[in-house]
Amino acid sequence: MTLDRIQSVKKSVYVNRKRVKKLEEDLKDVKSKIKTKDPRPTIIKDNNELTIRKTIVEPNFTSKAVLTDSTWHYVEMYFKRRKSDKKKYEEALNYWNQSKNFFNATETLDILSKPLTTYYCFLNATKALLTCKSIAFDTKHGVSGKRRDSKSNNLNNEIIFIHPSGVLSGLCNYLGQPVRTNIKQRREEYTLKDILYNLEFIHRAYTMTYTNQSELFIPVEEPRFVHEKSLKKGWIETKLEPQYSNKSTMSKLKGFEMDPSYENSNGYVIRIKKRFKWNILRNRPDDMSVAALRSYYKNHRKRFRYIYSANKLWYIKRNDLNNSHLIDRDSLILMFGAMHRLSEMSRYDPNTLDKHLSGKAGWLISEFTTKSIYQFIDMISSEITGDDFRVTGFRT
Repeated sequence: MTLDRIQSVKKSVYVNRKRVKKLEEDLKDVKSKIKTKDPRPTIIKDNNELTIRKTIVEPNFTSKAVLTDSTWHYVEMYFKRRKSDKKKYEEALNYWNQSKNFFNATETLDILSKPLTTYYCFLNATKALLTCKSIAFDTKHGVSGKRRDSKSNNLNNEIIFIHPSGVLSGLCNYLGQPVRTNIKQRREEYTLKDILYNLEFIHRAYTMTYTNQSELFIPVEEPRFVHEKSLKKGWIETKLEPQYSNKSTMSKLKGFEMDPSYENSNGYVIRIKKRFKWNILRNRPDDMSVAALRSYYKNHRKRFRYIYSANKLWYIKRNDLNNSHLIDRDSLILMFGAMHRLSEMSRYDPNTLDKHLSGKAGWLISEFTTKSIYQFIDMISSEITGDDFRVTGFRT
């Protein structure tokens, strides 16, 4: 090959490389222009933006968050202001006041005694909820426990049974999660360790205590309802924190996908793959769309968990792990069952409870015992009223 030919080929390669680079830059520019710079429009109903609510069953989508350091008086006034079926709400209020008394008593007790009054706080608050929602329940507790025949100081030896009748069964029915039974097993059975593993508000304490188990909860920000007007469809959208915005996290979130319309450079915007009908007529959704949204919420709200806090702390619970430690139960049900078992030990076998508190899981049990009462009452208060509650000093 002559020198001129070599120089000609080199020049051609150089020119082609410049063209390829220019095409790549043009492609990036085009992609950048079609990305959604502004967030998708939030679904609006009655002039209110719709976000995920704390309430699971009957959320009041259009109410503002209630700012208060205690929900006791707010719920009390809610019961007193009900105009119809006063007898029902009077009964619910009696249970609520009993729950409050046990709550106040709990704050003065040491850690060995707290589970007993905390459980009765849970029990009466649950009765208040079921009564005001007209959910039938047997006055039995609906839960029992036992310790396996073992000298080992292990939470796997503390067993909780959920029965098909009783207050806890009524709570399960209210949440649309009836007790699962069969001919061989007339009750559901869990270990205390597994229940604590499945609770979001103590999960950090759990994973620090048992370091060999996978984390179950992935933090997200601002879960909300959005829509695409041209498609007449809506869905739930949320954002992963930057440190969780990676392929590894996405592989753990079955049923979710990254929204490619966003840049996703500083935290992935993700969405539930399932959609619902959202048709707007003169800036108002039709009745079928509103019904579709409520059905969609009922089906997908259970994927999201929150922690009682001055901040909005939302999480998605993973469902990709194929192991026997996952419990497909709402946190209210699990807290009720776990606290009942601790209350049994507090009442009948404080020495065993003391051994647990002095052992490997001591800090974990202490965190659950002290924090669960605030988490439980906040969740029950939201279910009773349909409202969200925020600690004062928090900007909404």
